Amino acid sequence: MPTHGSLTKAGKVRFQTPKIPGREKKSPIPKHRNRRNYEKRVILKREPGQNWFIR
Repeated sequence: MPTHGSLTKAGKVRFQTPKIPGREKKSPIPKHRNRRNYEKRVILKREPGQNWFIR
């Protein structure tokens, strides 16, 4: 099977882009985190997992 483009040019665009430092990750305050979890689980009745929408 023919390849779609040559392997010598693989990753060309990614290595040309300048590196931007990521933002510092900070977790929310426990009070807000607990409230958001309560809303998701009790009020919206979401199931655990990625497929949370109601069927």
